[in-house]
Amino acid sequence: MNVLEIKRIYFVGIGGIGMSALARFFRQRGVAVSGYDLTETELTRKLNTEGIDISFTDDSTRLDKNAELVVYTPAIPKTNQILNWYRDNNYPVYKRSDVLQWITEAFFAVTVAGTHGKTTVSTMIAYLLREAGEGSNAFLGGIAANYQSNYWSSDNKVAVIEADEYDRSFLKLFPDIAVLTAMDADHLDIYGTAEEVEKAFIQYTANIKPGGTLIAKHGLKRFSELQGSTILSYSLQNDAADIYAANIVQKNGEYTFDVIGKDWMINEVHLPIGGMHNIENAVAAIAVTQVLQVDPQRVKTALSGFKGVKRRFEYIIKNEHTVFIDDYAHHPEELAALIRSAKRLFPGKKCVIAFQPHLYSRTRDFAQGFADSLSMADEIILLDIYPARELPMEGVSAAMIAERMSNEAVTILSKEGLLEYARVAPVQLLITAGAGDIDKLVTPLKEILAAK
Repeated sequence: MNVLEIKRIYFVGIGGIGMSALARFFRQRGVAVSGYDLTETELTRKLNTEGIDISFTDDSTRLDKNAELVVYTPAIPKTNQILNWYRDNNYPVYKRSDVLQWITEAFFAVTVAGTHGKTTVSTMIAYLLREAGEGSNAFLGGIAANYQSNYWSSDNKVAVIEADEYDRSFLKLFPDIAVLTAMDADHLDIYGTAEEVEKAFIQYTANIKPGGTLIAKHGLKRFSELQGSTILSYSLQNDAADIYAANIVQKNGEYTFDVIGKDWMINEVHLPIGGMHNIENAVAAIAVTQVLQVDPQRVKTALSGFKGVKRRFEYIIKNEHTVFIDDYAHHPEELAALIRSAKRLFPGKKCVIAFQPHLYSRTRDFAQGFADSLSMADEIILLDIYPARELPMEGVSAAMIAERMSNEAVTILSKEGLLEYARVAPVQLLITAGAGDIDKLVTPLKEILAAK
């Protein structure tokens, strides 16, 4: 289907981070856009102000009967009346991933995949292209702090797309440049085994268009099986990679470093956000700009103004007394990188992490990994598991992580218990982490800590 010819579209699950980016893409192209979601959020309210009509009632009398195309997210339950009405009446009904596929076919596509890092890298790429004067259409899985949006448009027919491995949806994409950040085991409820996860990422690289480029993290397992007409490796600071950082200097939670490629170098790049893993993310993003032959000086200037992504090593409070960081980390590897970076940046402060596990299946599959990573903090607070799409599993709870920890300074608290902890305990370095609804505690925690 030609996405550029659609005039009227309906989204079932329009409030999702990926779905809302697509809705904005069509709305900005003058398409009549409407949709349904379960609950009203800040994101749906913003969509409403942009001229998108949204219903919060699963009622088949409230939908758009003139829609040319219906798009849904796999998170929508099979009992959804609106989706079933469209199917029963033979409307063209497609997944979000199908629409992204059509975009990769119609545009020069840069896609970013990986079990972690993909949101930050894709946001950095799209931001750098925009600020360097090249422009792109950005479809992101997070809110870019610079623009307070997960989508922006450009007359330049380039699309930057975050490629989601959940439900194997990223295998529908056909990129000109593909980035691969990590291929650790995750979503085992979908894939079953770590080997199947790896196989899917290898297949993702096989979808690169003829003559296209793969930019993959140096040292990835099964790297030799990855595909692409040109394959470049990147690393934080391993000079065996094709592109890497060197001469890293850390100051006040920010970094300056050089980025070295095979036949190019950008000196004294400034990254104003925390986390050593974000230097590596920046190396990947800069590598894409150099494949696209963007002026290095413009890239350097642009990066110095990058404010990061909401909930990706996001500084909520940062002063000499208190540091409060919020992060989306929900995998053991992400938590390890998060805690390691925070402790390096603020070595004199007691590091307390409040973590909300996401999904019963992920907690069951990675309980020991979570325990090992979280034990790196000085003190750990665990909230109850956020179930998302899952029903409870017998014997699976936050206690499953706590009992495996080598660090005994662990407490399981309710959300109100975490707020009470913040009221009474001396807080030097607090991290909130998780992909559930722990982010709803960020504002009250900020208010409590700021009032101390």
